[in-house]
This record gives sequence, structure tokens and C-alpha cells, in this order.
Amino acid sequence: MTLAGSFTVPEELGLSSERLARIPNFFKAYVDRQKFFGFSTLVARQGQIAHFETVGLRDRENETPVERDTIFRIYSMTKPITSLALMMLHEEGKFQLTHEVARYIPAFDRLQVFDEGDRQSFTTKPCARAMTIRDLLTHTSGLTYGFMYAHPVDHLYRKAGLNGAGTDGMTLEEMVEKIADIPLLFSPGERWNYSMSTDVCGRLVEVLSGKPLDQFFRERIFEPLGMHDTGFTVPEDKLARFAANYERDQKTKEIRLADTADAKSTYARPQTFFSGGGGLVSTATDYLRFCQMMLNGGELEGVRLISPVTAEFMTLNHLPGGKTMREMDNSAFSETGMDGAGFGLGFSVILDTAEAGLPVSPGAYSWGGLASTYFWIDPQEELIGIFMTQLMPSRSYPLRPQFQQLVYAAITE
Repeated sequence: MTLAGSFTVPEELGLSSERLARIPNFFKAYVDRQKFFGFSTLVARQGQIAHFETVGLRDRENETPVERDTIFRIYSMTKPITSLALMMLHEEGKFQLTHEVARYIPAFDRLQVFDEGDRQSFTTKPCARAMTIRDLLTHTSGLTYGFMYAHPVDHLYRKAGLNGAGTDGMTLEEMVEKIADIPLLFSPGERWNYSMSTDVCGRLVEVLSGKPLDQFFRERIFEPLGMHDTGFTVPEDKLARFAANYERDQKTKEIRLADTADAKSTYARPQTFFSGGGGLVSTATDYLRFCQMMLNGGELEGVRLISPVTAEFMTLNHLPGGKTMREMDNSAFSETGMDGAGFGLGFSVILDTAEAGLPVSPGAYSWGGLASTYFWIDPQEELIGIFMTQLMPSRSYPLRPQFQQLVYAAITE
């Protein structure tokens, strides 16, 4: 089917129907072994959908199936959308990437860097330079995530209630005040570390636009693109399409229910913390509209959100000196492979296909979410892949490289 709603024969897009059929069969083996319970896979090329399959259950307890309109928690696949929102404001001249964050969030004037010690007693030192907005967009800010459990600063995030998308009981404005009082892992620009940087970007969107982040998303991105099932909450009339979320115990390998798909879910109630780093829910087709807009150079079906120049700029490698994520790695976690990949303004970007270990074109960009969701966009092949399921953590199985292997194997021309 195309974005307008009809199916397209894969062969007309240079893809093999027979080989695309391997995709659901391959991942069904996981479902049959109850490694997880259901999934959706979508492949589009040249602006048309060539493959869209659903297998298994979206809710094991109620035995309801994954369907094409199932709503998933996309967690960190929120980050590219927040980055887009910020760059839309960049196009309006609201800021420069080189501007210090403290220019718009004064609390960041008091940032310090962790020097030595432990989580109970430590010393700090001044930043070698101020944090810029580019540092936030590229995760070179020195911020972190509490779930890392890799450094005393991670503990300080947990103690302050800064739990990424799970942060509750505060606003984005209150969040940045708390972060400002916690030391950075390193001076901005020195390393790459996955973090709440994009949540701070969400606050910048609010400051620069004068609107709450959910309102900006709705008015400036979701409604114009026709992403009608994407937001920070699941309305009551859509709960029947919502997927349950599951968690794999890394020691026992047991799969347990982490969040229900009904009115008891945290997503069924109004939110006060609009996590630009991981708070959204969406569907495969809604997220396709975002991806296709990016692949089209910022435009979809006559609606332009950013210029093609800005879209290309966002998907360049912005790490200093052209380095890869691996070369700058300070992180205990990443949603994509670091080898052969740089980082743009909201996406990881393939620089070296051989080093990445997958037949993905140079310039392809991607990201994933905590519950094993994933997308990538390959401009050279005019290709989009989207994988949706609900299993935490995302590193439980190598679903993402396996999906890419199967998709690229289906290309015939």
C-alpha cells in the first residue's frame, strides 16, 4: 500500500515478494518460542509500502492480536521527533546550534563536572567549556540516564527522580532545574553518552516556542502530517488498540508484564512530564509518515515542515572531527550499533558500511526505542524499515540487525 492507502507489488519497487516473506516467518520463530509475543514489520521504498505484516499478540493476558493500527510505546523513537521540532525553530531563527544552553535555560549556568569520589561523597570541577545546543542534539552534553548504573552520577539522577521517560511528578521546567544541580559526566563535547539531552531539547522547544511540548508536537507536526495516533497519552477511545508492554529478566530470562494495555496503564492518564526523549506512543503507519517526510527532504503530501537543506544537515555526522560513536563512546548503552556510525541531530548515521557490519548504505540514519522498536531510513536506496513490538530491554535479542539483514536481502535492483 502507499501512503495514500493501496498495496504495491514489491517487484515494482525492485524488491522480491518471496524474500520479503522471510521477514515475518523469521520473527515468528521468536513468538513461537515465547521470546516475545507479537510484532509488526513494515518496509517502504520509493514512497510506497511493499511489506506490512503483523504476527502474534499485542496483549498476552487478553489474547488480542497485533494489528496494523496497534498503538505502541515508541520510547526513544521520540528523540528524532523532538530534534525535528527544535530544528523547525532553528529555521525560524530562534537560536544557533553554537548558542550556549544557559542562554535559554539560565539554570545551566551552574553546571559542574564530576571530578572524583563516589555517589555519597564527590568533588566537582568547572566545565572546560559551556554546553551548546549542538551538544544536546548529539548526546555530547555530558548528561546521562539514571538507568545506566555505570557511574555515581547515574545514581544521582535516580535519587532526584530523573527516570527518563518514566519521570513523574514534575514538568520539563522542573526537570532542567534538577539536572542543573547534578554534575556532568564530562565537559561538553569531550565524549558521546546516551542521555536525557533530548528531554532538555524538549524544554528548549517550550522556551523558544512559548508552547507546551505536547501542544507544539500536535499543532506543528502530528496534525500537519496526519499522525493521528501519536501522542503522550492513549485516549480512552483508543485503548482497545493499545499494546501491553513486557520485560525480560536478564537473569531468569522470564518475560513478565511491565505495563498493561488498559486504563491502568500510565499512558491512559494525563501527563505532566512530556518526555522529548521517550514519552510518545505511535503506530507503524504514523511513524512511517514521519520517516517519509524526512526521506522526502522535509515534505509529505504537500506539507513541508523543514527545508531539504535542513533535513540533509540533520542527517550529517555532527560528532567533532568526523569521529564515530565508538571513538567517542562513554556510554553504557546505545539504541543502535556504534561501529561505523556517527551521530547527527537526532539520529545515528552510517559512515562506514563495512565497519558497521551490515549492508546498509552510507548516510542511512536510524534510532530505536527501549521496548525494541526500531526504524531506519536509507536515502540511497529510498528505503524505510520499521519494526514494532513491546519488549524491554531493547538489547534482549538482535532483532534490529536481523531485520535489516532480511530487508536488504530482498532488494533485487
